[in-house]
Amino acid sequence: METVISAILKNIGKVLIGQEHTAQLLLTALLAGGHALVEDVPGMGKTVLARSLAKSVGASFGRIQFTPDLLPSDVTGLNVFDQKKSEFVFSSGPVFCNILLADEINRATPRTQSSLLECMAEGQVTIDGVTRRLELPFFVIATQNPVETLGTYPLPEAQMDRFLLRISMESPTREQEVAILERFQEQEPLETLESVCTGEEIVSLQKKVKENYVNPVLLDYMAAISQASRSFRNVELGISPRGTLALLRASQAYALIQGRDFVVPEDVKAVAVPVLSHRLTVGGGTGSVQAQKQAVEELLQSVPVPTEEWSRA
Repeated sequence: METVISAILKNIGKVLIGQEHTAQLLLTALLAGGHALVEDVPGMGKTVLARSLAKSVGASFGRIQFTPDLLPSDVTGLNVFDQKKSEFVFSSGPVFCNILLADEINRATPRTQSSLLECMAEGQVTIDGVTRRLELPFFVIATQNPVETLGTYPLPEAQMDRFLLRISMESPTREQEVAILERFQEQEPLETLESVCTGEEIVSLQKKVKENYVNPVLLDYMAAISQASRSFRNVELGISPRGTLALLRASQAYALIQGRDFVVPEDVKAVAVPVLSHRLTVGGGTGSVQAQKQAVEELLQSVPVPTEEWSRA
């Protein structure tokens, strides 16, 4: 299993330079059975990161460019009348795939954004009273630009809560940026990228994540973090039980990526900011991204880290 994980990360590294931790977090969301929101300024490689992961997995890929005129039926599909058969026939939308890239999701209206709620939460689509299951694995990677607000519709809290992780790209060093220029000077590595695993292997890894051992003391540590967030300074709305569950699952997946079958406190701390920050309401509203991240970092410092033997007894 570790071979599959390392192969995926190595494959992404063929395209992206200096984004090793970001790639690990994106893979964490996939293996945990959640979804990821990649949020950063234009040109940082958000779409390239999503496509690199999608091409690394031999599974169906769908892409939706979100725009203000996009309709919910453009996402989920709709029933179309077939004159030859004299009946309505379902025409599936791009959401019927394994890995879906929702590019610039905040450019669509709230009505269209909400068409993904059922898909992301329950892995199914209901149209005209008929429910259709989505094939596993089903993983949504959404991107958005947090700086530009003209012509955008901020994601509501309910939509944000559907994302297991909110990830930001890492700014490259000067040496890394030179390496990027050299790599892309004469070729497009993404075009020649080949898959290194199957969708079935991803589903198997997702099952293995749930088997990763978590010491009861660590469960109490995660609960303590969530409890503390509900009365933390400048935080108006703390972490919900769903957020605590997300922290558990992400910690298990991150531990597996690190090659362990048990979770340690460092796993919890490594995923805490991307898992929890977008679930907080800070200072009179949702607050800036930086304020939310800082609140979680201060929260982690305020909760004592337990010390135990973490491996399975």
